[in-house]
Amino acid sequence: MARNLWIGAPGRLREIQQAAKSWERTAELGVAEFKALEGRVTTFAPTRTVRRVKLSFDALEPEDAQHLVRLARRVGTGRGPLVVLDPASVNLLDPYQAAGQSDVPGGWDHWFTMNGAVTLARDADQITTVDCQDAAVAVGWVHGTWPGWPVAPGMRVSWLLPAGWDPATAVAQLDWKAADGAYLSTTQATATTGVTGTAPAGAAFVTPVGRPGAVGLFGLAGACLTLGDAPVAHALGDGCPAMSVTAYTDVPATPLPYRNVSIDLVEVRGAAF
Repeated sequence: MARNLWIGAPGRLREIQQAAKSWERTAELGVAEFKALEGRVTTFAPTRTVRRVKLSFDALEPEDAQHLVRLARRVGTGRGPLVVLDPASVNLLDPYQAAGQSDVPGGWDHWFTMNGAVTLARDADQITTVDCQDAAVAVGWVHGTWPGWPVAPGMRVSWLLPAGWDPATAVAQLDWKAADGAYLSTTQATATTGVTGTAPAGAAFVTPVGRPGAVGLFGLAGACLTLGDAPVAHALGDGCPAMSVTAYTDVPATPLPYRNVSIDLVEVRGAAF
């Protein structure tokens, strides 16, 4: 399960078990160069790098091909952006989130807190830290588009808390949510820094949560959310961005009804039609 592509609208993901003939997942760096008269070069680059995914399948099963074509033509998928759970991704957290860094002052774009007095700050290395003034404090990780990270019922999800949290006191938990964001249930492990759970029936999203279980300062770098496989501390955050289809091809294959399908997607902030 962990090494197959999952794609679709939130709550309506489909697993594509056939391996793609070609697969490209390059991020656009957007770097512009300016060369001065004396020959020196200055570069300009955006903070965020947008990823484009290109997939191509030969002789794809008819049901899988129809699913991809429906997504491309926006038939029965709703108006929002799509989910692409990339089988090559090791860490589904946002790149900056996994590194404990924030795009905004205070760091509230990537995390939320519950239960007691909490302060988010940055250390000398610009890593976001949480100052827990209550041992009952819980820290939740925020997905930038949806109520959590998209999942499908039966999917195995593993969650590793940030590096340096005390396994003797920490609690790692996964909060499962329905398609409308309503809370369903929790899978948690006490006195450890990691937990693995199976998405229950009706689950469309999961929110990873950590409880340090002690008073003090805790860094938020090094966490990892992954599918199936054991999570890896400090793994690069590949993210789980919302995506939109920008192009596709659908060519009948031999023998029918198999089809050769290619699909191009781009990371988006939203998708309006």
